[in-house]
Amino acid sequence: MFARYRKTTGAQPIKSVEAAPERHKPATAAASPAPERAAQSQAQPAPRAPARAAPPDRTEQRKQRLNSIKSDMHKRLLENLNLAALEHASEAELRSEISTIVAETLGEMEVVLNSEERATLNRELYYEVMGLGPLEPLLQDDSINDILVNGPKQIFIERAGKLELSDVTFRDERHLLRIIDKIVSAVGRRVDESNPYVDARLADGSRFNAMVSPVAVDGSLVSIRKFKKDKLAISDLVKFGAFSEEMALYLEAAVSTRLNIIVSGGTGSGKTTTLNALSSFIGNDERVLTIEDTAELQLQQVHVGRMESRPANMEGKGAVTQRDCLRNALRMRPDRIIVGETRGEEVIDMLQAMNTGHDGSMTTIHANTARDGISRLENMVAMAGIDMPLRAVRSQIGSAVNLIVQVSRLQDGSRRMMSITEITGMEGEIITMQEIFRFERTGLEPNGKILGHFTGTGLRSAFADRFKRWGYDLPSSIYDEIQVRR
Repeated sequence: MFARYRKTTGAQPIKSVEAAPERHKPATAAASPAPERAAQSQAQPAPRAPARAAPPDRTEQRKQRLNSIKSDMHKRLLENLNLAALEHASEAELRSEISTIVAETLGEMEVVLNSEERATLNRELYYEVMGLGPLEPLLQDDSINDILVNGPKQIFIERAGKLELSDVTFRDERHLLRIIDKIVSAVGRRVDESNPYVDARLADGSRFNAMVSPVAVDGSLVSIRKFKKDKLAISDLVKFGAFSEEMALYLEAAVSTRLNIIVSGGTGSGKTTTLNALSSFIGNDERVLTIEDTAELQLQQVHVGRMESRPANMEGKGAVTQRDCLRNALRMRPDRIIVGETRGEEVIDMLQAMNTGHDGSMTTIHANTARDGISRLENMVAMAGIDMPLRAVRSQIGSAVNLIVQVSRLQDGSRRMMSITEITGMEGEIITMQEIFRFERTGLEPNGKILGHFTGTGLRSAFADRFKRWGYDLPSSIYDEIQVRR
C-alpha cells in the first residue's frame, strides 16, 4: 500500500535471532568413557558441581530478546525505507508502513510476539526512525523536568525536584552517539573528538547539552532541560507554595512600577520560571526585548522581540554573544530588556541599560544569597576587563538594581522563594540592603518534607511611596512579621 516509501531494491532477509537447533554434533573421545574410567568414577565420590550464577529472570531474558529483535529490525527498516520520501509522509502512513515491514520481517525471522510486544516494538521503531529513540517517551512525559544520561545504560530523570533512575537504556555507546548526532546535526552543529561538547535546542525548545569522548570518560553525557509547554502563572506558584499571596502583591507592584529586578538562585532552583511569572505583570503597551543563550522565556505580551545568541562555527567565526545582542537591543527602542541569564561581560551593558532609561529590566544570576548576588555582579564586572574602582562599580550596581529575588530548591525537591531584598543605596563603600520577605523553616516531617512559612520582616518597603504614586497602595500589614502560617 505504501510502496512509495520503500527502496526499489530490498535488503536481504535478516536471520532469526533465535538460536538454530544443533543438527550434527561431532562425536568426541569423551562421549563413551573407557571401562577403567567408569570403575574409578564408581569408586570415588562424584565431585561437587561448581557454583553457577542464577539464571536471569524470564522478564529480563524477554527484554534482552526484544532489544535484539529491535536492533535487527531497525537495520532492516533503514535498508528498506526510502528516507527521502518519508519527509512528505504523514505520521499515520509511516506508522502503517513500519507495522507492515515489522510483520513481514517477524514472519521471516519466525519470531512470535504477543500484541502488546508487537505494539511496543512498532512504537519504539517509529521513535528510532522519526524521533530520538529511547529518549522520546521521556520527552513526551510532562511530569519529567530533566533528563540526565550518564552513558548508554544509565538514564536519570527528575520529577518534582527529585532524581530517580529510569528503566530506559540505549543498546550501546554507538546507539547513544547516533541519537546525539541526530540532535546536533538538525541545528547545524557537530560534536566529535575535536569538538567534544555542544549546546543545542530541541524542536520543542528544550535545552540540550552533550559531552562525548575523550572528555566523557565512562560514556557520553547528555543533559536535557525540558521546555515547559504550559506557563505557570503567579496564582499557580502561590498554590504550589513557592511564595505567599502577600509576596505576590508586592511583586506585582514592583514589576508594574518598573523596578529593576534580579532573580538569584542555584541551578534548577526555578529562576526562569520565576522570571516568566514576573513578566506576566508587564503591560501590553510596552515593547519588551528578550536576550538568551537558549530561548526559554515564554512572554505573553503582544510586543515582544526575542533574540538568541549563537556560538562560533567550525572555523571559529560567526559567534554572536549575549553582549552583542544586548548592545544592539539598546538601539531598538525597548521599554524593558530581559536577559535570560547574566554570566559574563554583558553585565556591564545590562547595568548601563538599567541606569539609562530602561527601567523595569530583569535578569537572572547564579548566587546563593542576595548579598552573594551583589558580589557576583562585582566579580563579573572585574572579569569583563573594565578598569573601574570598586566604589564606582558598587555605585553603578546600587543605582541600577532595585530588587533581588532569591529562589532555591530545597532538599525535599520543593522550590521556594527564600527572600525578597531591596537595595536602598550606599553607605560609604558598602551597598545597603533590607530584606522585606523571607521563608522561615520550622521543622522536618518524617517523610522528609520541609515545614515552614513565609513572613514579612516588619520593615516597610523603601519603594512604598513609589508604589502609591503608581496606584499600588499596599496595606502595611503585608510587611508584618508572623510566627505561624494560617
